[in-house]
Order: sequence, then C-alpha cells, then structure tokens
Amino acid sequence: MMARRKMSLNELAEKVDITPANLSILKTGKAKAIRFSTLEAVCRVLDCQPGDILEYTPEEEPHNED
Repeated sequence: MMARRKMSLNELAEKVDITPANLSILKTGKAKAIRFSTLEAVCRVLDCQPGDILEYTPEEEPHNED
C-alpha cells in the first residue's frame, strides 16, 4: 500500500504519529499486536481497508517430544 501511494516509511510514520521504528516492526510482521487507533490511522492515511494491509498467518504449534 505504501508503494501504491508513493509514501515512504518515514512519511507514513509522521502522518500516523508513530515512530519509524515501531512502524517498521508492524511492516515486517514482527508486531504481536496493534492498537485499533493505530490501524485506523494507517488505513485513513493510506486510504485502504484493514484487510488490504493485514494478513493472517497461523503460528506453528510446538511439537511434543514424548
């Protein structure tokens, strides 16, 4: 979405009022959670829906070695 809007990470971070480091964590999928207010701001700035920027990836279940 950022590429489609020709927006840099720093520009989006500034418009959403989040640090570039935290936005980078969200962008790389390493975040464990996101506030709805942050998600709303990102969607507002990028003019998109949450499904356009979020992807569900199930975590691997740990293997039991009994």
